[in-house]
Amino acid sequence: MNPFPPTLFSGQHFAVLGLGRNGLPAVCALAQSGATVQAWDDGEAARAALAKAVSGLPQDVAARITCAPIESLSGVDGLVLSPGIPHVLPKPHPVAILAQEAGVPILSDAELLYRAVRKAGSKARFAGITGTNGKSTTTTLLAHILAEAGVPVAAGGNLGPAALALPLLPDNGVYVLEMSSYMLERLDTLRFDAACLLNLTPDHLDRHAGMEGYARAKTRVFTGQTAQELAVIGVDDAYCREIARTLKAGPAQCVTISGTSPECDLYGQDNAIWHAGQCIARLGPALPGSHNAENAAAACAMARFLGVPDAALAAALLSFPGLPHRQKLVAEQNGVAFIDDSKATNADASARALGCYDRLIWIAGGMAKEGGIASLTPYFPRIVHTFLIGRDAAQLAGTLTAHGVPFTLSDTLEHAVPAAYAAARSTGTPVVLLSPACASFDQFSGFEARGLRFLELARAVTEQPQTGTGKTD
Repeated sequence: MNPFPPTLFSGQHFAVLGLGRNGLPAVCALAQSGATVQAWDDGEAARAALAKAVSGLPQDVAARITCAPIESLSGVDGLVLSPGIPHVLPKPHPVAILAQEAGVPILSDAELLYRAVRKAGSKARFAGITGTNGKSTTTTLLAHILAEAGVPVAAGGNLGPAALALPLLPDNGVYVLEMSSYMLERLDTLRFDAACLLNLTPDHLDRHAGMEGYARAKTRVFTGQTAQELAVIGVDDAYCREIARTLKAGPAQCVTISGTSPECDLYGQDNAIWHAGQCIARLGPALPGSHNAENAAAACAMARFLGVPDAALAAALLSFPGLPHRQKLVAEQNGVAFIDDSKATNADASARALGCYDRLIWIAGGMAKEGGIASLTPYFPRIVHTFLIGRDAAQLAGTLTAHGVPFTLSDTLEHAVPAAYAAARSTGTPVVLLSPACASFDQFSGFEARGLRFLELARAVTEQPQTGTGKTD
């Protein structure tokens, strides 16, 4: 793995708006590859982070970076817009309007990575993974399988390192990119050798003018594919089953996957992945539930297409360590397991976790998505008690009241975790599950911070000296 040539984008000029996890690496990578860059962020802290990053660059590279409001895009070759900044709906950012009026392409950093790799002469392949849920696990799992099989691999995009922070891979390398709907809207020349759409449930509907627009953005992961490439599609929801019918007609090879259905090409059953009635790999402890079987089936389909033998694939599934904040055991004491599923920021993601446990104490809440937790009613009989936190706790409480589910309005994790532990001990319930079904931004900087705080609190209560059994008559 090598850095990109320092003259790769010489003579080109880019504007970068938004200096977060994607934008800041994009500024540095473009300048290090010879481009001049005008960068801006409305946040003072983000601009300070850019200044710090620029101060650590060689003088000739730093000289190619300007931090100033973007008021004109004359002579600009492309606008790199951070994924969270809208260019159409619900209201386009003024700089996005400038770009559209000037005919300047609005690009994602994944698009620029693809251009950089090809301009550098590498024939490395690209694997793209999208879906409402499971993207991060599938991306990380596929990268793990490839690495264990000895394939040069770099993973990032919407997960982990920004796309333009990834190194240049050799011809036999594979870039594994998690792709959000926002990133997929901004593709131009990027084509995936292996592309996957795991599932679709309503999300980001304001950004895409409803479910039809959201589905259209997600299916862009298959754009430009030919008969030499692979399209993988989950069929455990109605939206994807309809898309699968189109994909089956080509041009790419189409493989269907499922967490449960043996009618698919690859599917989960008995804690394993199967193909044509044959078990090809067992699932390790970091991949519980049918939703993770779906993720693993997708990773297996793509890994096979990319040349990984089944024996290597099977070994890698067993050694996969899992991801933080995705049904991760973080503490255990007195027969009570604390499970961090903070990544579950919508009801569909929480359904996948709730379905894994027969009896549990549930911690939920935050900023509710459209529909709240109404879709989770089939799992309510499993819940012994719910502790609600965050801005929309009262809204969620209304749903629980209507279905007779006991709950406590705890407001914060600091109140919820000790109370949940006490409730678990007094009722003999084996699991305390943080699976909020809500976004975290009312109380935390993101789901990661929420999960880390849960871990701290869980370990604090389980490490206290214990007296008695905790049970009451």
